[in-house]
Amino acid sequence: MIVLKFGGTSVGSVDSIKQIINIIEQHRQEDMSIAVVLSAMSGVTNQLIEIGRMATNGNPDYLELVRRIEDRHFNVIKALIPVKEQSKVFASIRGVINELEDLLRGVSLIRELSPRTLDLIMSFGERLSTAIVTECIKSRGIPAVFCDARQLIKTDSQFGQAEVNYTLTNQLIQDFFARNTALQTGGIPLITGFIGSTEKNETTTLGRGGSDYTASIIGAALNAERIDIWTDVDGMMTADPRKVPNAFNIPSITYAEAMELSHFGAKVIYPPSLQPAFARNIPIQVLNTFNPTHAGTLVSRTAERRQYTITGISSIDDIALVNVQGSGMIGVAGVSAKLFGVLATNRISVILISQASSEHSICFAIDPRAAQQVKDILDTEFAVEMSHGHIDNISIERDLSIIATVGEGMKKSSGIAGKLFSVLGKNGVNIVAVAQGSSEINISVVINKNNLSKALNAIHNVFFQSEARILNLYLVGTGLIGSTLLRQICAQYAFLRSEKLLRVCLVGVSNTKKMLLDPKGVSLDDWRERLLTEGVTTSLPAFVEQMKYYNLPNSVFIDCTSDKDIVQFYELLLDANISVVTPNKVANSGSFAEYRRLQKTALNRGVKFLYETNVGAGLPIINTLQGLMTSGDRFLKIEAILSGTLSYIFNNFRSGTSFAAIVREAKEKGYTEPDPREDLSGMDVARKILILAREAGFPLEPDDVTIKNLLPEACTAAPTIPAFFQELENNNDYFESLLADAESRNEKLRYVATLENEKVTIELRSVGPEHPFYMLSGSDNIVSFTTERYKDRPLVVKGPGAGAEVTASGVFADVVSIGSYLA
Repeated sequence: MIVLKFGGTSVGSVDSIKQIINIIEQHRQEDMSIAVVLSAMSGVTNQLIEIGRMATNGNPDYLELVRRIEDRHFNVIKALIPVKEQSKVFASIRGVINELEDLLRGVSLIRELSPRTLDLIMSFGERLSTAIVTECIKSRGIPAVFCDARQLIKTDSQFGQAEVNYTLTNQLIQDFFARNTALQTGGIPLITGFIGSTEKNETTTLGRGGSDYTASIIGAALNAERIDIWTDVDGMMTADPRKVPNAFNIPSITYAEAMELSHFGAKVIYPPSLQPAFARNIPIQVLNTFNPTHAGTLVSRTAERRQYTITGISSIDDIALVNVQGSGMIGVAGVSAKLFGVLATNRISVILISQASSEHSICFAIDPRAAQQVKDILDTEFAVEMSHGHIDNISIERDLSIIATVGEGMKKSSGIAGKLFSVLGKNGVNIVAVAQGSSEINISVVINKNNLSKALNAIHNVFFQSEARILNLYLVGTGLIGSTLLRQICAQYAFLRSEKLLRVCLVGVSNTKKMLLDPKGVSLDDWRERLLTEGVTTSLPAFVEQMKYYNLPNSVFIDCTSDKDIVQFYELLLDANISVVTPNKVANSGSFAEYRRLQKTALNRGVKFLYETNVGAGLPIINTLQGLMTSGDRFLKIEAILSGTLSYIFNNFRSGTSFAAIVREAKEKGYTEPDPREDLSGMDVARKILILAREAGFPLEPDDVTIKNLLPEACTAAPTIPAFFQELENNNDYFESLLADAESRNEKLRYVATLENEKVTIELRSVGPEHPFYMLSGSDNIVSFTTERYKDRPLVVKGPGAGAEVTASGVFADVVSIGSYLA
């Protein structure tokens, strides 16, 4: 015997009912003995509850909802039953609807809806769907028997969630199947799920997911070979796919694992439904009505070994946490017994319990709808203890969620809890409470509700790494550097996915005109087109707020602009556990207090603030400096040529060539700003050396940097760019004399920034052959670190220090390093 249970979505439409009939016929062709349990059509139970409440309030519109339910069932009859057989089925269903209307009329008159009456109203969903499917099957020539579970499943009178009398129920089920002539001759029983009755034949319901429970009760009573739960998903998943897009199917799972996952919110199967099957060691197969060839998930006493330590992640979206604390509880026996005894007496279900070894407090999770009731009960029951100061207070914390990490593989495996807490910490998810049983197959954490989706995705990413870890990027600035960065990421996407287990997802992109955000991701191939066609007017505050609203794990904000206004959002982003990567020097070259504040915020929040490209584009200057600092080295002097523009100019300024001509050539090649005086002023170099000084441990302010003028005053004061070049020509003798003086000593002119004795100076100097800057060529940058360890021979970093390709690659390297940090 195999018991087939079909859920609400499986009987929710004409097409789905056709699919049910096909599945049943397939089992008959394979000579399988089956029993079928059916739920109400999807949404009908909720409609019946609403109808009952409307009738209680005297709202006559409930009749319109009854008509809709009737029409929905009649449509199935019209579509699936031959015309000549329809009239008797219509009459039968109309009779059930009349019974419902009579009941509702009485409710409307007395304006009272007791739990007993509500159970009776809710029973009509299963009674209608099962009756119609039975007739549909019979019309196909398949012998079928309608079975009202109220005649088979006997319960107590706890309406809404009745307890089953297994002794009597098992006997009734076995007698029915043994004595029913139609069943003995090959008829298929179609049984109403969800409902039962008391010994006085009062209709009861078995609680949420009760149709699964019905199937398990029937299967256990008949010692079934297997129970098949047909739903609308491909079995149980590693997580809820609506919250975790990368969730995948679990082929097999143990009873214990399934019980833990379903208890903590996995809605594929209902926890009590496992209990009768568990007791009889009956496997449960979870299958997809709409994809019947999929193997689904087998739930049994043992499960096949799998490559992952954990089996799945489940959650309860909304809970309240009750905290009872007081110094008088320490070492006092009976407090817990009294506490949970009171809750049991009032039929309050406790989801999770956590107590510290100090015994100073006990906290437990409950349905938030019962929170105020629990508070009132405990305030009354513990009034004496509170008046004597033994209990300080009883508090309720709302807007919380529970995440359960479940798996038999967790037993005796070290580091699971550490891995779990680490990934939550890295994503800024605070843990309010923790619970782990001695069975070691479940670690449950209570977190703030608004972090649920982020936490689920982050945990899933870490524990199921066959799917690459996801890095969610938000890019502001799609100019030369930003667009080059996206092109580089696109080109390396496959390599990062396969070799680094890192999947880069562009979630947001913005330029000065438009912005586009999509939590599902923006393709790296057509981001420009989507930004143009779907983007909205750029608003940096709105962009940042949307990032915070998405609250995605492993988020990185990339600022590829030189905008002074954007940096005001850095601290806000870091504080929201969003890493920041930028070539923008503004934030790090402002006040020292602002620089330190950003550093400390990133450190405190466990995220990254990376800016390698602030100084030398793709050159590993800041990383090298930080490595020396971290290892305890001390800086004695830093000398640097930090402007590719000025490097090019002075590397090409030779006798016989005017200085103005070299500057004009640099401008034509795109090496300078539109106004070359911005480069020749030394201000950009000043920002870079200031950043290096701070990284080296010197708390300098911008005013501490001395810039010796490179240009004569007439050049600086020129009203226009053409006038500026004319003044350069006019002052050519000045530059020629500087060059001649250097060459007379066999030296070369270099624009050098120097940090020494806690002072920073930027000036045009001449250096001889023994100096590392002497052989510099092209537009290269170079930095020389003289430290206690590199005193006699300085450590030199040299290479291209400007250009979109190298700058973008430096930003890219920073981004990938964050991905490595997530491992």
